[in-house]
This record gives sequence, structure tokens and C-alpha cells, in this order.
Amino acid sequence: MALDRALVGRSYPPSAVYEVGRAKIAEFAAAVGATDPVHHDVEAARAAGHADVVAPPTFAIVVSLEAAFVVLADDEVGLDYSRVVHGEQRFTHHRPIRAGDRLVATTTIDAARTVAGNDLLTARVELATEDGEAVCTATSMLVARGAA
Repeated sequence: MALDRALVGRSYPPSAVYEVGRAKIAEFAAAVGATDPVHHDVEAARAAGHADVVAPPTFAIVVSLEAAFVVLADDEVGLDYSRVVHGEQRFTHHRPIRAGDRLVATTTIDAARTVAGNDLLTARVELATEDGEAVCTATSMLVARGAA
């Protein structure tokens, strides 16, 4: 079934607050092979001009992926998750994510189209502090493969 273009512009309520912890940053950095000391050593981060340890750029997926699931849970969107593959992911950082941040994610559908029988849906997740400071924009495209 083709995606309804009327979905474009649909926004969802903000997520619960996600508190970024030093341990989570260090675990993520180890998992992706990010060895810069600013990811696990407070003094190294401060020497580099940061208030606390900073997350690797792709850490934003930890918060944004969970927030994007609201699109898949929306019955009006109607994506068959069993046929979905992740087509594209981009991050635009407004500032580094750092330990102590309390982030809120707001998801919006930016595009919905059908190409060669495949549904392509682009969702944007705005990550901001609970006080409203923009931190990162995560954009992802999901592809729901058409029937064989």
C-alpha cells in the first residue's frame, strides 16, 4: 500500500527526558571504537574545552532511534515493519552531546513516497535539552520493501 503523502509534516509529542551519563558515553565509545580520551576522561574533555565528557557523534542514535519508533507505532502510517530496512541516516550536530545533558526528542515525518513499489519514509528527530537548546537533528529514511 502506498504511503499517504498527507503524513508529511506530522509531528509527535516530545519523548520522555533521556539523561546522558558518563558510563553510557564510555560504553558507546568503546562499542564503536572511538578512542579519543574526551569520551571517557573528564580532565581530557575539560582540557579540550568541554564541561564534561562528550559523546561520539553517532551517540545521537541512542536517543533518536527510540523516538522514531513512534512513527512505526502509528497505525495511520501503516508501515509493515517486517519489510522495513534502514535506508539512510544523517546527523546534524548543533553542539556536542555531553554527560549531564537531559535530552528530549521530537519526531516529525518529513517525506513519504512510493518508488518502484517500495515505500520510503523520512523522519526527522530534533534532539534538544529539556530547556529547549538545540543539540542535534537526526534524519533517517526507512524503506518498506514492496511485495516480491
